[in-house]
Order: sequence, then C-alpha cells, then structure tokens
Amino acid sequence: MKITGCEIVVIGDGREIDPDLGGVEPLPILTVQTDEGITGLSEMFRVPPGVARSALVGRDSFFGSQIIGANFVNPEAIWSRLYEQMLHSNRRGWAMRCLGALDIALWDIFGKLIEQPVYELLGGAERNPFQTDNSKRHCALDLTPYATIVSDTWERKVVLNQQIERCETLAQEGYRAFKVEAMHSSLQTAVDLVREARKTLGPDAVLALDVGYGYNDHASALWVSERIEQFDVYFFETPFAVDSPVPYARLADKTSIPLAMGEHACCRWEFVEMMDQGGVTVCQPYSSNSGGLTECKRIVELVRSRGALLIPGNWSTQILGMANNHLAAYSPVSPYMEYSPAQVYASPLRAELQALATPVVNGKIALPNKPGIGIEIPDDLIDRFRLDL
Repeated sequence: MKITGCEIVVIGDGREIDPDLGGVEPLPILTVQTDEGITGLSEMFRVPPGVARSALVGRDSFFGSQIIGANFVNPEAIWSRLYEQMLHSNRRGWAMRCLGALDIALWDIFGKLIEQPVYELLGGAERNPFQTDNSKRHCALDLTPYATIVSDTWERKVVLNQQIERCETLAQEGYRAFKVEAMHSSLQTAVDLVREARKTLGPDAVLALDVGYGYNDHASALWVSERIEQFDVYFFETPFAVDSPVPYARLADKTSIPLAMGEHACCRWEFVEMMDQGGVTVCQPYSSNSGGLTECKRIVELVRSRGALLIPGNWSTQILGMANNHLAAYSPVSPYMEYSPAQVYASPLRAELQALATPVVNGKIALPNKPGIGIEIPDDLIDRFRLDL
C-alpha cells in the first residue's frame, strides 16, 4: 500500500461565532489517501491553513515530498524518519503540529488496515492489577472526561454566574469532573469561582482551575493557590507562561496543588523540562499539537517514570477528542481527559462533530471499538461548514 496524497479542507463556525465562546475557529482537516482506498483523518488545531497546506499538500510540500508515493509502513517508523530529517531544520513549532496531525491520520489508516482500534495497536488498555478496583481485571473499561467550563465574557458576575450554571447543567447530565476558568480575571474572582463551584458540585466531583497563563509574578499565583487549597483542587493549570520552568518550580515548592501545563507543548522534551525543572506533575498534551500519538506514547512513559499524570488536553472538537480517547485508553496514568461539551456552547459545528464521536453516558466514555481512530466526517458536513481559506 502506498500513500498517494494529502488533502486539507478548512471548516469552522464562521465569523459570527466567537471561538472564545466555544465556537470552532478555522480548523484544517487533514485526509491522507492511499492507493487501496483507505484514508486517515486528523484535525489541525490552531495551525494556519496556509501552513498546513505548505507542509502536507502536494509533492513539493515539506512533508508531502517525503511521503507521497512512499510505501505505507508502521506510523512510528514514518514519524521517526520525518523527525530525523528535520535535524538541521526545525523540530518545534508548526512543523511538529503538522507532523502530529499526519501521525494521527497514519494511525487511523493503520487501524483500519489491521481492523483494530488504535489504542490496541499502541499497546492496549492494560492496567496494573494491583491498582484497579478488581484484581481480576487488568484493563480499563471506560474513560472519564472532565468538562472545561468557560463563560461568554470575563466580567466578574458573568464568570461566577454563567460558569457555575454550566457546571450545574453538566452535573445533572452525569459529568463527574470539571475545570473552571478564571482568565482575564482578578485574583479574588479566581478564588471565588473555585469556592462557588465546589459548593455547587459537592465534595465528590473532581474540580480543577485554569487561569490561562494569567500571572506574571509568583506572589499572585501563590496568593490564589493558598486560598483554593481548602477546596480540594485537582490541578492548577498554567498560572504562568511556559517559556521558563523557574516560576513553576518556585510555586510547586509552596503549594500542595498539582501544577498542570501542556496544551501547546510540541514534543516530549518540553514536558521533560517542565517536570524535571518546573515541578509540573500534570501533563496535558494535545495529541496533535504534541507530535501525534507516536510522540504522546513516549510522553506517557516519561510521565509514568516520574510518578506524574498525563491528562490529554482538548479545547477543540471531538475529532481531536477521539484521538485523545485512544491515548487515554492506552495510558495507565490518564484518569481523565479534557472535553469541551457542545451542549453549553453556541457552536453548531462543535455539536455536530460531538454527535459523530463516542458519547458521554453517565459521565463516562466507552473504549473505542471501531477500526482506526473511529470517526468519519460526512461530505455534507464539510460542505455546510467549509471556509474558503
């Protein structure tokens, strides 16, 4: 079987729906084609369409020139060859995001070829029998998403009222884990948001806080962390920019709350730096942004050897979400993965893509059971949401 081409189409909700309100911004969709008619699919979150095309479309593109016409082999072998070809080029940034999307599409093809879900090809959903609730069961049976909650604006009253209302709505649907977001907000608003969410959700729900790189100084982050510790916060996400591990290390030394980062980290080495030098214990790779499932598999092992957690991130659609499901199924250190529930956001495209994916039932997602990644995008959906970019 040979790889015959790569196609990029761009879909989105359009200009009338703000991405910060849950809308899907222009999203390149990659399809890798083969001479046997088997295709692979991936989304490319926050990759400019022109970059996506120059990297993948046509025999003169950066990656296309190396894979179009080539024999299909194990995705890990293709990943390694393409990565090593960039030794004197750029093994960060857009190149890694494009390689990550390509890798997911290749795993999709591999799973369809072998007629197995991708997580089985990664190594299966095996678990240590001494760390499960039933010593006779060595495998995971389902996955637990945490719902990311944002508000339509960052005015204090809207943050506190709308995010709590959305938590309550989803809790009534059976969701068991939540992350509230106090971005562009005062320090006091962040504390009040966590307090009100805990009050609403009760003591058993998982609750995390994201402030979106909102603090420049250690004192602000420490002030917030000291005041939210009493509310059993599962992790404190990106209090600082991730350009340096130094502020993370200083905060990690002062708080009992696990620190989290990783949505824009592009490879294993950034996670190693943040774990080893920054004291981060919750790693959040997007399976496409971080180099694909091949690289994320390696990140799992590095995280596991350090006694940390890997919780796949996803402020995008359930195209990425389905790839994350396979990563979380394979990983023994992934108790949760991020989920952006369409029912609380004004995004027609997000809702339609969510309906195509494995559903959340009573707060759980069943293990993938279709060959490949397990999601296909109908042509009519592409036609209705296609953007000319």
